[in-house]
Amino acid sequence: MNIVVVSAGLSVPSSTRLLGERLAAAATGQAPSDVPVIELRDLAVDIAHNFTSGFPAPALAEAMDAVTGADGVIVVTPVFSASYSGLFKSFFDVLGARDREALAGKPVLIAATGGTPRHSLVLEHSLRPLFAHLRAVVVPTGVYAASQDWGDKGLDARIDRAAAELAALAGALPATGNGTVDGNGSEAGGDTIRVTRGGAVDDKFDARNVVPFEEQLAALRSAG
Repeated sequence: MNIVVVSAGLSVPSSTRLLGERLAAAATGQAPSDVPVIELRDLAVDIAHNFTSGFPAPALAEAMDAVTGADGVIVVTPVFSASYSGLFKSFFDVLGARDREALAGKPVLIAATGGTPRHSLVLEHSLRPLFAHLRAVVVPTGVYAASQDWGDKGLDARIDRAAAELAALAGALPATGNGTVDGNGSEAGGDTIRVTRGGAVDDKFDARNVVPFEEQLAALRSAG
């Protein structure tokens, strides 16, 4: 599996990067030093220039290509003002502006670091909605690490569980064409969804032929 970590940590060394490396190592079985990590702090100027020029610098383009081509992505941000950092959001803004389908159907593991456990819900009220909007497949378990969590067995257990979920999804959801394929062979792309099993097309659904629920309900009322 090609797993890429996107870290929005600002300090060196960074607990945000450390969490991303531990998650990737658990998902892939590789040593932390072998895990590809995109450090957004090194791309901050390029991201800002991309907003004004509309074109990514080579380093930023390489980072976006790495995310787009990955089998799965681990995203980690420090908590700023009870949400993800501006640098973190800006990277995914320029990524989405460049390719709206960059994360569509891609497994994404969300994680965050903070100084207090009180911000743990940032995973659910900020990160999960963001990546759902980008049409990523967000793994069920998010990982939040407060300062006091490091060295705790509870954090180790959450890392292992989330990493296993990412590994399972990355192996079950390969991308194909402009759509995605799930574990049952279902392909979604454009206005048509094909459901295939064993190579045969069992069903075909065209979104353009859908009758809105309000019309169906009105027809039932008039018939009654």
